[in-house]
Amino acid sequence: MRKIMYSTLTFLCISSLISAQVTERERPASWDQFVEGGRFADRFLPMPDGKLSSDTWGAQQVIPRFIDNGIEDQVRSYWGGNILKGDDGKYHLFVCGWREDSPKGHHEWPNSIVYHTVSDNRFGPYHIQDTIGPGHNPEAFKTRSGKYVIYVIDHYYLADNINGPWTRQTLDFDPRDRKIIEGLSNLTFTQREDGSYLMICRGGGVWISQTGLSTYNQISDQRIYPPVEGEFEDPVVWRDSVQYNAIVNDWLGRVAFYLRSKDGVRWVTDPGEAYMPGIAVHKDGTKENWFKYERIKIFQDEQGRAIQANFAVIDTLKNEDKPNDRHSSKNICLPLNPGVLMTLLDKKPITPQTKEIRLLIKVEPEFDPQTDIDISSLRFGASTEVNFGRGCKPIRTEKSGKDLIVIFDGQGNGITEEEFAPKLIGKKKDGSMLFGYTRLPWVKYIEPILSARKPSVVTSDGKSMIKVEVENFGQIASTPTVLYIYGNIGGKEKLIGQTKLAAIKPYQKESVEIKSKQSLDIAADYSLRVAFGKD
Repeated sequence: MRKIMYSTLTFLCISSLISAQVTERERPASWDQFVEGGRFADRFLPMPDGKLSSDTWGAQQVIPRFIDNGIEDQVRSYWGGNILKGDDGKYHLFVCGWREDSPKGHHEWPNSIVYHTVSDNRFGPYHIQDTIGPGHNPEAFKTRSGKYVIYVIDHYYLADNINGPWTRQTLDFDPRDRKIIEGLSNLTFTQREDGSYLMICRGGGVWISQTGLSTYNQISDQRIYPPVEGEFEDPVVWRDSVQYNAIVNDWLGRVAFYLRSKDGVRWVTDPGEAYMPGIAVHKDGTKENWFKYERIKIFQDEQGRAIQANFAVIDTLKNEDKPNDRHSSKNICLPLNPGVLMTLLDKKPITPQTKEIRLLIKVEPEFDPQTDIDISSLRFGASTEVNFGRGCKPIRTEKSGKDLIVIFDGQGNGITEEEFAPKLIGKKKDGSMLFGYTRLPWVKYIEPILSARKPSVVTSDGKSMIKVEVENFGQIASTPTVLYIYGNIGGKEKLIGQTKLAAIKPYQKESVEIKSKQSLDIAADYSLRVAFGKD
């Protein structure tokens, strides 16, 4: 046993390796101090009642189960897949699978076939309507232009209609002089406010495409994942009305992490499990204790809130899923607590000296904030506070039409200059968990995103010049900015050049040549770094 020091995300890694597929990771002691709602995993709700059966495949711990939840049968093993709601009012799950009796068992997955399956409700049962074609780990989305995309490893399928016909296409990727982080597979996509797309690759790199079909450009040098030991894969990213959200799975440790961002580029990790084995629960408390949950996908409501998670689940170790046995895999649908809709009414920045904070909680179908909330249970502030039961306490309420304004004592809010989405945690009067996030009126959520390619050394009139191309991947034009070039000279990093950049429109680029303060050899491979600052 060895201790891995990583702040609040410290893990004690126990080397109890089972067939090289599982390592149990002990949680940090601080994780025992969460209140309900402090972890993303607290959002999972009991599965809706369905067709309960023991006459099916599976290890003892997943029997009996709801065989009409998601998609499963005796013929195929299913994996991956996410849901789109069609204009026909039906739910369309694009999932992959292979024959259960394949000689390689679970390891037949490289020969997966993508299926278009349909259900009258989002929990299933889903039935195959059409065969799309070869591919693994499908992820479907609709572009702003109205075209439908089913991405799979190495290619994608494109159609004008959710029912096809589908044509096979290939995406273009431009790493922009950066190392691709762990390759381009298991990609996940979300649409930005202007219809462009943000993509996270398996390794945690951030990419942007102006249309979702045009070239994806890598803009990050580091992965977005938490700085802990883990075998990370299966990221999922989505944007709601408040922030960008992501979850990534440590498949070896069977524990996932939840991340948040105001722009999809700079991320923070919330401590606590996003999900782990044991989250598939019936209303009576019975568990479908699936061995592994992988390939999470999120279904969102009209406000963008996550209201359902879909998983590929398997009842045993993958190596033990053999042909013609009792083991297999399926796609499962688990409901999520969507949280409440909120608006912060304060217009001035919140500081440690703020006396009162006014938060409006909105009425929704089947939720009346004026009658349903246990007001005394509410806590508001930075996630780092409220997730552990701290934060601001309510001191009074006011009605605003059918909505409710809760006034909090500002003490202990924990909100810093870096905060972009403070959190509310509490309970309803029926004892169920209540939570929500809100934006801060003074924070700019859409900003320019300037990104430079690798600088190169050139000569002009016998002088050393540094050439660099800068592109704006933000959704608004940049303001005049200073570009700085730093270089490793004689073993020390020094400022070797700077210039003023004019405003750059979204998705536009500008090439500049900067006079170097140092004499540079055009044939040398210098370690040059670009930084941007205010004019």
